[in-house]
Amino acid sequence: MTKVTKSEEEWRAVLTPQQFAVLRKQATERPGTGEYNKHKEKGTYCCAGCGTPLYTSEHKFDSGCGWPAFFDCVPGAVEQRPDTDGRRVEIVCKACGGHLGHVFRGEGFRNSTDERHCVNSVSLRFAPPS
Repeated sequence: MTKVTKSEEEWRAVLTPQQFAVLRKQATERPGTGEYNKHKEKGTYCCAGCGTPLYTSEHKFDSGCGWPAFFDCVPGAVEQRPDTDGRRVEIVCKACGGHLGHVFRGEGFRNSTDERHCVNSVSLRFAPPS
């Protein structure tokens, strides 16, 4: 995987203000407002910052949380690390370090990982199959 490194000014030049706030400053979009929350098309969800494929539609599910939810990611694409709040686990794009959201475990969703990757829509860009 190719690492993507840019200065803050370079990120500001290629991201919308909301994308910059979420991807680079760990903000969160309001629940129920993101374009991919109820999105059902087949395809791949890529990092809005660097274009790295992160999730597929086969792993997406409706968790009712107000953000897009996935139970697994593209192998090696997402890094999990302790959140600065000390309580949650943050998920970031492994290529560019962009903040995606958080991962939650053991919530009882019937999927193969018992995980919910709760992702900000603004962190993603959807690519239909070619």
